[in-house]
Amino acid sequence: MGTVARMAMNCKPVPTLDERINDIRMRTAEIVNDDIIPNEGRLWAERREGESFHERTAVLELRADIKEKVKKAGLWAPHLPKEYGGMGLDFLAHAYMNEVLAYAIGAASLFGVVAPNSGNQSILVKYGTEEQKQQWLMPLIDGTMESGFSMTEPHNPGSDPRSLDTSAVIDGDHFVINGHKWFTSNGIDADFFIVMCRVTEKDAVDKKSGPMVQIIVPAATKGVNIVRGIGVWGRKESDHCEVKYEDVRVPVANALGRVGEGHQAAQDRLGAGRIFHCMNSIGQMWRAFDLMVERAASREVHGGVLADKQFTQGAIADSYIDIQTARLFTIHAAEKIDQGLQAARTDISAIKVYVPAAYTRVVDRAIQIWGAAGVSNDLPLWGMYQGARTLRIADGPDEVHKILIAKNVLGQYAKGEGWDFGN
Repeated sequence: MGTVARMAMNCKPVPTLDERINDIRMRTAEIVNDDIIPNEGRLWAERREGESFHERTAVLELRADIKEKVKKAGLWAPHLPKEYGGMGLDFLAHAYMNEVLAYAIGAASLFGVVAPNSGNQSILVKYGTEEQKQQWLMPLIDGTMESGFSMTEPHNPGSDPRSLDTSAVIDGDHFVINGHKWFTSNGIDADFFIVMCRVTEKDAVDKKSGPMVQIIVPAATKGVNIVRGIGVWGRKESDHCEVKYEDVRVPVANALGRVGEGHQAAQDRLGAGRIFHCMNSIGQMWRAFDLMVERAASREVHGGVLADKQFTQGAIADSYIDIQTARLFTIHAAEKIDQGLQAARTDISAIKVYVPAAYTRVVDRAIQIWGAAGVSNDLPLWGMYQGARTLRIADGPDEVHKILIAKNVLGQYAKGEGWDFGN
């Protein structure tokens, strides 16, 4: 990447935040600016043909050195309680930290936040038994195990969890699991999966009526068949896998929480995840904006710099508006969640629609200002663009969230009350 791509994040204390959150943001930004952004090209470069063992080892050592610096700074694993080696952050502090982490490519992974492991860790902390925590959570935290999350099915709409029909039949002290999943995250490297199932009778006609449960399934279990790594965005394959579970036997003790809590566990994961996705998007929008403005100020064209052209000035103004509105809207929703307000559900859906669309617009303008370089591998914009578009589907498509927003608003008016936009 060129020097422009290594522009530092201008992160200063926010006057309305308490000293603790500002301290976390500032110390996070320091590592992002000093250690990650200058090394992005090395940290995440794909293995080259002919690359020496020494060169690859140097990259791994660089990652390890940054991780160690993060741990010494007390910034490791913001999503985990302190007793499990994390920061023990409350929801709002974690959200504010996320926007800083997202500014640099891959920074979150160097702070111990790697999907789907981080989400699975949080589920294991909340729903896991002590035995499950020792067997699965601790190795996941230590990095000696990898995990996957297996929920979506190719023959059923991912936007409607009620349609899931992967079955778990109780046979003595075991579940016998049969089902077909795809877009199972981290499927290639996972040592175990957390699989969303329905507990049904052996000869049940309606496979979609049983209570839901999440079950820990070791990847090496007989009957767990990885069909393929699904190709996305033109790539031949990814680590999102198609998986068939065929008469897979695992102990009943592998259930996470009680039978019937599976849907709630998924919502616990997705609800918080939507806020974090949006704060991540804002961090990346911030980066795209910096790249765009720096290019506009330095690129000479037709007798002057791009920044002097009204089209460019319009793009800068529109992106500023998109970022500010998306950020404040997301923080407003995060504050409601932090206060435990039920009303947060409407705002969570609203930001899940608004922020990815704003993210797409901001990145699109940055690409346009950069011209051909904008779609090159020299800049992170192409990855942002794909991520923004994907986010309009992930964790619930736009249409489902719009339906929920309208349902909540209409329900409020049906009770004879208007909508209170002040709260």
